[in-house]
This record gives sequence, structure tokens and C-alpha cells, in this order.
Amino acid sequence: MSNERRVIVHPDKETLAGSVAARFLTKVVDLIAEFDEATVVLTGGSMGIAVLAAINASPARDSVDWSRVNVWWGDERFLPEGDPERNETQAREALLDHVPLDPARVHPFARSDAGIDLDAAAAAYAEELAEHAARDSRQPHFDITFLGMGPDGHIASLFPERSGIREREATVLAVRNSPKPPPERLSLTLPVINSSARIWLVVAGQDKAAALGLTLAGASINEVPAAGVEGRRRTLFFVDGEAAAEVPENLIDPGQFWTGADEG
Repeated sequence: MSNERRVIVHPDKETLAGSVAARFLTKVVDLIAEFDEATVVLTGGSMGIAVLAAINASPARDSVDWSRVNVWWGDERFLPEGDPERNETQAREALLDHVPLDPARVHPFARSDAGIDLDAAAAAYAEELAEHAARDSRQPHFDITFLGMGPDGHIASLFPERSGIREREATVLAVRNSPKPPPERLSLTLPVINSSARIWLVVAGQDKAAALGLTLAGASINEVPAAGVEGRRRTLFFVDGEAAAEVPENLIDPGQFWTGADEG
């Protein structure tokens, strides 16, 4: 098995979203054919949601047996149900409400109006992960985990110079005083994220170039949390030309096309 990192550069955000969507649909069809299900972890952010919208717009969308897809989230803003800033709300509007998912296979984080506080919400998600855990694990087998990356190099709701990025025991964090609003969030921890077979980071914009360069140069995860991301099989960075400005040339994948033979 390979856990190599690769950077795949696209000319603009629209092409980037469309390419990742096409790759996702092909991979999920293959996973369901092989394992009878596929488990994905979603992210928020402009590109994370753009990819979901591109999946929904694809002519190949209905080639997936969506009833066999399990959906989790890497992090969430602790806000009321239906709040437009929740990753769940945005994902449902972009894709999830448009495909025939099994509601029992969709696992959102608790909402702030659910009658529990932030710590209880984190504990509840950790318990839900454990209930669906793979053998000898504390979480399900994740096939594909989507991540975005902030200009500061944060992933999910794991921020630089915060203790959360160094957490190794818990599976879910209650995040307070987030440097990005809203202040209260929930997040998977780095070991849980890295348990995924494939991690796909989708990164766009000039403001991400410096952090992406540092990520790929092996910066400290305390300073650049994205530097700690490592899927068990493959870690892929899908980026646009602006975000790739400081990526070492030797890490950029020269191929422009992908086939099902690619393990990604």
C-alpha cells in the first residue's frame, strides 16, 4: 500500500471542482462494487461545497447507489439546525438533499439547539463513531475524507498553536474560542482524520499558497496543521494554479488524466 502525497494542479476553481467531482463519482462506484458500501467524510468551506455542487451537477451523479453511501463530517460549527453557516446545511443544499441517501447512514454533528452543550455534543459524536467503528478501531473505516485548508494552514477545526492539533486520545474535540467565527465548533482529531484510506485536500486561491508550500515542505504541525495530514493509502492535494504557486515542482503530478487503475 502507498501513502504517498501528490499534488494535482488545475487551472481554475471551476475546473478543480469538476475534476474532483468526477474522480469522486468514479471512486465511489468502484468502492461500492468491491465492498457494497462507501464511507466518506465531508468538509465545509467554499471549495468543499463547490465539489459537492459539482457532484450534484454531474451527468454521472446517478451512477452511484447513494443508498450504500455513509456520510460523516470532519468538523462542524456549533449552530442551530438549518443555520446557513453549518457545514451540514450547506452540504444538504449542495448535494445531500438531491440524492437518495439512507438517512440512517448520514451522521451530522449535533446542533446547538438540540438541548446539549458543546462537550456533550463532542461526546455524542465520539459515541456514534464508536458504534459504527471498524474492528480494532474507535471509528468507522473511512474511504475518502475531504479537507479544506485555511490561509493559516488549519484543517477541519484544528488550528495552529492550539492544543487540539496535538490531541491523540480523544476522537472528537469541543473547540472553544476558535480564531474563526463562530467560536464554538466540533472537530475530528488528527489521528481520526489520518485513519482514512484516502485524504483529498481541495485548496484554491492565492491566499493559500504560502500555507500549502509550508505543508508540503514539512512544517511543524503545531504551526501548520495541514502538514500533519497523511491518509493510510494516499494523500492527494487538488489545487488551482494560484494555490500551487509555492509547491515544489517535483511534487506536482505531471499527468492530466486519471483512470480507475489509480489507487487514489
